[in-house]
Amino acid sequence: MEINLIKENIEYEQLLGENTVDTVVKEEFVIPDTHPDVKEILMLDVKAFINSKEIIEDKVYIEGQIQYNVLYITNNQQRTDVENVIYSSTFSNTIDVTGAMPEMLCDTECLVEHMECRIVNERKICLEGILKSKCEVYKNFSFQVVKDIDAVKDVQYLKNPTSIDKVTRNFTGELIGKANIKVPMDKPEIAKIVKYDINIHKKEVKLYDGKIQINAYAFINMIYKGKDSRELIYIEHEVMLNKELDLDDVNPYMDNYTSFKVDAMEYDIKEDDLGEKRIIDVEFMIKTNTRAMHKEEVDMIEDVYSPTTKLEMDKKDFDLNVMQGQLLTETLVKGDIELDSNMAKPTKVIMSNASVCITDKRVIEDKVIVEGVMNVTVLYRSDDEQKYLSAVTEEIPFTCGVDILGAKINMSSMCKVALENINVDIEAGNMAVRAVVKVYARVNYMVKKRFLVDVYPVEGEAPEKKASITIYVVQVADTLWKIAKKYNTTIQEIARVNQIEDTNVIKVSQKLIIPGRIVI
Repeated sequence: MEINLIKENIEYEQLLGENTVDTVVKEEFVIPDTHPDVKEILMLDVKAFINSKEIIEDKVYIEGQIQYNVLYITNNQQRTDVENVIYSSTFSNTIDVTGAMPEMLCDTECLVEHMECRIVNERKICLEGILKSKCEVYKNFSFQVVKDIDAVKDVQYLKNPTSIDKVTRNFTGELIGKANIKVPMDKPEIAKIVKYDINIHKKEVKLYDGKIQINAYAFINMIYKGKDSRELIYIEHEVMLNKELDLDDVNPYMDNYTSFKVDAMEYDIKEDDLGEKRIIDVEFMIKTNTRAMHKEEVDMIEDVYSPTTKLEMDKKDFDLNVMQGQLLTETLVKGDIELDSNMAKPTKVIMSNASVCITDKRVIEDKVIVEGVMNVTVLYRSDDEQKYLSAVTEEIPFTCGVDILGAKINMSSMCKVALENINVDIEAGNMAVRAVVKVYARVNYMVKKRFLVDVYPVEGEAPEKKASITIYVVQVADTLWKIAKKYNTTIQEIARVNQIEDTNVIKVSQKLIIPGRIVI
């Protein structure tokens, strides 16, 4: 017998493993000759980026860059002032992930867990801290199963729909943003920008047939020194971003998660019509990565036989990754920063910024519990002439429950957090912090499924039929398929002889006529 097997290629992605590693940072830097001496460290702003990653066997090698922006009070006997100095350094480390291989996909991120700056002398500072780098390694699986059979002679097969979770692939995109920021006349002219940052929020990603629509807002915030002034002025500006990506592999029924990363930012200070430096042209790039996931229903052959030919089947077990569910939610993070008695009393908050990271996660019944820390820095003004500017830093812990129906304690999870917005008010001499944090959680589990991978005829006598008809009494768990296979006939023959209209419905104790070589 000739048998032509029509096969389906099954591809899916599975989280192989994740791990974190701490990198100890200790750097000494000299204050440039163009800058005044250091009297007191006001604020330290640190950003860490992973520039490259390489998977070697059981390890992920990462290289990155750290950018430091140090704001300090100058050692000037004439008048205290504020200055900033920017440094950079590189780092590298290795993250252990058992089973990792070079051809696998890897996601990485780096967070500043702790960083402090101390004065060595008036011309030298020391930066010490810890970076926490995390990686997730995904393995792509691919195997072929029998989906259909085209045979010269009659072959009976039973199909059963199977749901398979697939990650279509990762889609990368770039959002280019521009802003023209004008400083109003009631604020001093720009002498120097000492700090700038961009936070991406109000993110919205929609999938359509063959395209992805990405919408977001870039919140630009800057601090500058006023001309002929020691004051620090805070300005902010919001830019709407949107882009449409044409991608053949997506449709609106897919689930997705998109990450946003500020990749580059440049600014240029220009003069207005009066010749004053009040215009800031900003240009920046945001890189996005969208992972589209969907459940695909595939009709798989579960059983095969032939009334006229002896057939053998090969079946194999495969471990499949199943997504139980995912959800993007918000949580309100609140906390009070109490100021020490030796600190200046605040009269005005100049600016506040924060970063968030996950410290622990666990899956319980119908929920993922995400624990994290928000690291907040507040720069504020005081009426104290000697300490007219001060800054305070505080870690505020938070916990969020993400509801995912069907989640069980033995399932695994992938979680991400991002700061949406933050607000700090002065209350009773302390700082009241209120922030909104976006929390994303996805729950997966492994299931073992058996698939038919090959069917072939074997030598030997053809299956025998009874010489006459047989009366069969239907038993519990019987189906027409089981009965037809047992007696080397077909469902259609049994249905025709017994005048069965719906081949999916038979009753226990029902008597069926099973045709033999001669049907009466």
